[in-house]
Amino acid sequence: MSAQPINPNLPPDHVTVFIDGKELAAPKGSMIIQAADKAGIPIPRFCYHDKLAIAANCRMCLVEVEKMPKPAPACATPVMDGMKISTRSDKALKSQRNVMEFLLINHPLDCPICDQGGECELQDLSLGYGRSVSRFQERKRVVADEDLGPLVATEMTRCIQCTRCVRFTADVAGTYELGGMQRGENLEIGTYDGKPLTTELSGNVIDVCPVGALTNKVFRFRARPWELIAKDSLGFHDALGSNLFFHSRRGDVMRAVPRDNEAVNECWLSDRDRYSHQGLYAEDRAKRPMVKDNGEWRDVSWDEALLRAAKILKDNAADDLGMLVHPATSNEEGALLARLAEALGTGNLDHRIAQHDLSDGAVAEAFGMPVAELEKASVVLIVGSNIRHEVPLLHARLRKAWRNGAKIHAVNPVDFDFAFDLAGKRIVRPSQIAGALGDAGLSKLLSEANGNAAILVGGVAENGPHAAAIRAAARSLAQATGAKLCRIPQGANAVGLAKHGVLPVSRDAKAMFEQPRSAYVIYGIEPGLDFADQAVAMKTLSDAQVVAFSHFACKSTRAVADVILPIGSLPEIDATLTNLGGFDQIAVPAGKLPDESRPGWRVLRALGAQLAAPGFEFTDIAGLRAGLAPRKVDAAASKAPTQTGEGLEIAASQAIYRIDGITRRAEALQAHPLNAGPRVTLHPDDARVAGLEEGAMAKLDNGRGIATLQVFVSDKVASGSAWIETGYGATAPLANGAKVKVARA
Repeated sequence: MSAQPINPNLPPDHVTVFIDGKELAAPKGSMIIQAADKAGIPIPRFCYHDKLAIAANCRMCLVEVEKMPKPAPACATPVMDGMKISTRSDKALKSQRNVMEFLLINHPLDCPICDQGGECELQDLSLGYGRSVSRFQERKRVVADEDLGPLVATEMTRCIQCTRCVRFTADVAGTYELGGMQRGENLEIGTYDGKPLTTELSGNVIDVCPVGALTNKVFRFRARPWELIAKDSLGFHDALGSNLFFHSRRGDVMRAVPRDNEAVNECWLSDRDRYSHQGLYAEDRAKRPMVKDNGEWRDVSWDEALLRAAKILKDNAADDLGMLVHPATSNEEGALLARLAEALGTGNLDHRIAQHDLSDGAVAEAFGMPVAELEKASVVLIVGSNIRHEVPLLHARLRKAWRNGAKIHAVNPVDFDFAFDLAGKRIVRPSQIAGALGDAGLSKLLSEANGNAAILVGGVAENGPHAAAIRAAARSLAQATGAKLCRIPQGANAVGLAKHGVLPVSRDAKAMFEQPRSAYVIYGIEPGLDFADQAVAMKTLSDAQVVAFSHFACKSTRAVADVILPIGSLPEIDATLTNLGGFDQIAVPAGKLPDESRPGWRVLRALGAQLAAPGFEFTDIAGLRAGLAPRKVDAAASKAPTQTGEGLEIAASQAIYRIDGITRRAEALQAHPLNAGPRVTLHPDDARVAGLEEGAMAKLDNGRGIATLQVFVSDKVASGSAWIETGYGATAPLANGAKVKVARA
């Protein structure tokens, strides 16, 4: 290797290397395997993963390097100018085959029953590098399995100690839950405490495992990979819009796996998006059109159901009608609902169904900076968000930023658990968040970042009774400091629905309940759990006529609806969602629609035809999309909520696996340790004043509803606050943001 550059015309900080005789330019400090991958030159590997720290412990990637006496691991050998590497020389191939022989000494030859069979890296590489016979006759070792929880199944006898799973939980998830115990031939990978994995990203260890040691417990033994059809789709439980494939067999969605997109979810997937498909097959899934006669439900034909729905809408048109839409509804369906509202002459249309304070007319908006750029930010301020549960992969981006040296601060009513250290935090009551954003120290910190700072405003702030003040304070802070404002949209497609005009001209969601209408359309909503003020919503809907476009014929839907029109969920329909970056992303159907249910856009088209409404003349999804265009609507503002009386302020965050009807019905997610169940957490001083101790049952009264919850005590909760998670029936009476009096039950 020469001291002078081999090629003086290289880009800055690059060197020239020769791999299998091919001249390549590679960044200084990069590894041989990275240069080879970029050039499309295959090098076998097990422990190396381009998103994980280098371990160099499997040795499968041994290559021959000129002037080096021994084979070198390609994953851990930096390139040098003029370096000549051979990946297919006799020396390299013998080394790789010898490593494979060692790897198979203890590996059980159980491919016929292994659930990883057909997509196993070890199986693939052993075909190319394995020997036909083994020279080892010793008995294979057996490793006891651990129960890693309801999502990940283990067969640790198959483990080849590549440590990919260990590095994932340490580096990406930040939970450090897996590790190597013992040494040498006794080395075992497992948890230190024998408890289930608690990370919200645990399913990714299945993807990184190159053998069948860690597999999908929900999918296990249900199908072989070659039986499955992969369809492009999206995560629809948060606004990130993670790219994924749904794998289906004969129309049944069997599993979800990540689809690489560096700008969105990289190669990862949250457990919520990976396992929620279980909820599609719940017992109370809406499968046939239904109407209620004299309080009794009966199945009817689509013609009869649409006639009944059309009559209700005609009889209660214009200002007598309110239309409420779930914020994960697709752009196509949202655009048709906006057309339907216009045809019926109503300005009462809204998708912001879980928000208390809309007095500023705020709507969802795209982030002020690309998601991928967040990991390069130098300062990040989190405002009113349990970001780890709200958008798990956005939290993973923030962990990368922290590992890159970013200073992360938080203003929250609860000192939420994050997988990174906070450089500063203000734990205050919800009513004090807006004031805390006026702190001079925060302003100085953000200003010093020279525009490379982000302010993330999340669901605790956006959905609370002080949301307008917090939004205004955050916007003022961003404008004064040059920081990028990133308000997390409250719903998987809140940005898209705002863009397509699913917004009120007359009354917003809150006002529609405060000023009851005679009839309502509810779209994709589980009325017992999805609204901001459940008690008021259920009473108002019960007193009106209701047409429910629904995925589930659940108890609360049956209680309020007069007509149930069964519609497909996102994995079953053609759909476009707009993510928090403002990008439209397309999903195609992966699963078959149950029984007589139909895609929502088809049902809306048929209903529009019944009403002779303009804009419903298309015949297919292509025709519908051809007519889509943004609709500018200045959302009507409602009166700001007032908090009167005495008591503790409610700090409400969304339970990670109770976010919508689909996740609530996914059995594996409901069994996950993060699904903590309904509870109230109090500051020790507040618990003492109320005469409550850890584990006691408390009665919480906000003047409009009473909840009885188990008490947890923690100094992570701001004094004067009571922290609950929404999405549970038990906490629904308290989710309206009113102050609560707490007493022993």
